[in-house]
Amino acid sequence: MLVHDTVGTGRSQEEIDRIRLALQARYDELSGEYEQAMQESQVLRLVEVGDTAGDDQADSGTKTAERDTAQSLLRTILDRRAQFEHALARLAEGTYGHCEGCSDPIPVERLEIFPSATTCVACKQSRERRAA
Repeated sequence: MLVHDTVGTGRSQEEIDRIRLALQARYDELSGEYEQAMQESQVLRLVEVGDTAGDDQADSGTKTAERDTAQSLLRTILDRRAQFEHALARLAEGTYGHCEGCSDPIPVERLEIFPSATTCVACKQSRERRAA
């Protein structure tokens, strides 16, 4: 369990340490995924540069799609890693577990499922409606 049932009423140092370790572990996993994806992307580029002789439009299209997919994966991993970095910063500030929109405590169940959440469900839905 990442968050104790007393979200918003103060956490013990032990609980803060446990949350920090869990957030840091996920951040480290994402960093490893990013490094691996970067290496795979570089290999893909090297193969692409060295293997263009005789390519037709379908080959070029396939290579472009593979490159786009690799870049999309890198952006997704960086975004997720930034979310966990932000969660760690909020934990250090003492604002972790509180909504950035309304300052109410974020439900424990939401933080269990999405530990880097910065908003309660109502504020998240409101933001999504405005963005649409």
